[in-house]
Amino acid sequence: MRDYEEVTAFLGEWGRFQRLVFFLLSASIVPNGFNGLSIVFLAGTPEHRCAVPRGANLSGEWRNASIPLELRAGRPVPSRCRRYRLALLANLSALGLRPGWDVELGSLEQEPCLDGWEYSRDVYSSTIVTEWNLVCDNDWKGPLSTSLFFVGVLIGSFASGQLSDKFGRKKVLFATLAMQTGFSFIQIFSTNWEMFSVFFVLVGMGQISNYVAAFVLGTEILGKSVRVLFCTLGVCIFYALGYMLLPLFAYFIRDWRMLLLALTVPGLLFIPLWWVIPESPRWLISQGRFQEAEEIIRKAAKTNGVPVPDVILDPSELQDLNSQKQQSYTILDLVRTRNILTITIMSVLLWMIISVGYFGLSLDTPNLHGDVYMNCFLSAVIEVPAYTISWLLLRNLPRRYSMAAALFLGGCVLLFIQLVPSHLRALSIFLVMLGKFGITSAFSMVYVYTAELYPTVVRNMGVGASSMASRLGSILSPYFVYLGAYDRFLPYILMGSLTVLSGILTLFLPESYGMPLPDTIEQMLLVKGFEYRPASGSPRESKEEEENPEIFKSTAF
Repeated sequence: MRDYEEVTAFLGEWGRFQRLVFFLLSASIVPNGFNGLSIVFLAGTPEHRCAVPRGANLSGEWRNASIPLELRAGRPVPSRCRRYRLALLANLSALGLRPGWDVELGSLEQEPCLDGWEYSRDVYSSTIVTEWNLVCDNDWKGPLSTSLFFVGVLIGSFASGQLSDKFGRKKVLFATLAMQTGFSFIQIFSTNWEMFSVFFVLVGMGQISNYVAAFVLGTEILGKSVRVLFCTLGVCIFYALGYMLLPLFAYFIRDWRMLLLALTVPGLLFIPLWWVIPESPRWLISQGRFQEAEEIIRKAAKTNGVPVPDVILDPSELQDLNSQKQQSYTILDLVRTRNILTITIMSVLLWMIISVGYFGLSLDTPNLHGDVYMNCFLSAVIEVPAYTISWLLLRNLPRRYSMAAALFLGGCVLLFIQLVPSHLRALSIFLVMLGKFGITSAFSMVYVYTAELYPTVVRNMGVGASSMASRLGSILSPYFVYLGAYDRFLPYILMGSLTVLSGILTLFLPESYGMPLPDTIEQMLLVKGFEYRPASGSPRESKEEEENPEIFKSTAF
């Protein structure tokens, strides 16, 4: 029985149809670059200090001295959350006493910011932090907003895999694009932090769902040689393009509501693509909808201008396929055999650790020395060479060794940052960007690697479950960044150590380089040291093993 790639070989690898699918699906990822890290600017925290009411009976000297000093980064600066008790200052001012001369300021009673805060407008005109005073006792709400977005991403990762495998890649892609755009627009009219956060969860659900659906749809439609190009230079470069445009939009639009509106509007441009992007023929075949799959293949042949065979999907083959594909698959099939269970566990750990490093470094850009917009732009730009290198590695070298090398580079560089002298700020930023380069390269490759390890019947579910696990890491990543308030090197030490460990873990995965995509669970590559044993009482599996003995003998080392 021929596999799908052999059946559709007459289409060619890079015809007009493949180019159309490649660029349109890649373009659908651009809004993900907007929404994924927009919180860096939406929840930016400017310099702030306690507000002193104009009606306070204070002299100019006492008004200037009303904020106590505190040490920050080794130098005295005005406190962000405390002030001297104004009633006491008013009495001292009325008596004609002078601060620092007649009164020792360090002995005066302090109080919290009872009249709100004054925010610097040098960087931001308005953010959710300044609008709803998410500082001091409420500063936990900023990182929580980011974590809640990733909670939505986590839920979307779980749901999108099963929905896409059940209802189709195309339907889920466009439904979640609409979800992301619609809830982002409603979010603009948020009246409080709670409302903003609730809709941010829903935006996160749509954000990851359309990413995974577009990724898997392209993986299944495009041929082997173009597939790697799509998963690295296609999807990832267009994501980086959206990421690069984010600081550009934010630089010129300093108000968070107008910025969010500007980032939401591009989502409407993808509505016409419903009539252009096809469903995955692989998925249709797996559902027994052979006629629809053949219609799409014939349209693709017409678009490419190539002759169509009289019979594309042989009825005798379809009957055998139909007996296999009618079986319903669920999330439990990701742990059905010892081999797929091992691959699932290893993929979950790998994705989780890489996600901590990637999002931790991306969210940390406002804390780096220099301009926040330039640092964010550099963090986005460094992804382009990272994706380019990952494409070259995936095209020419084994998957697991390429990924392990990228992870070792990223992890070791982050561990080295603590050794850099404090006055060499440019070197610190360079090392952070080099660490981001390594981790981003690995993040790009892990999508391809995971998609190649899982079979068609559960591929979207497998990628979705792995992506879901990575969101546990992204939920934690804002708090890795927050640890920098206690020790500025601690986030890099933790992220670097975990990244090196994930590089070691990668070496135990099977090698998929040069192997055909598996269509069934039984065709999956085997983890080194494990022997495949079909589930007991499964005649279909036993029959398939007899028909395809070479598949079950193949192992990766």
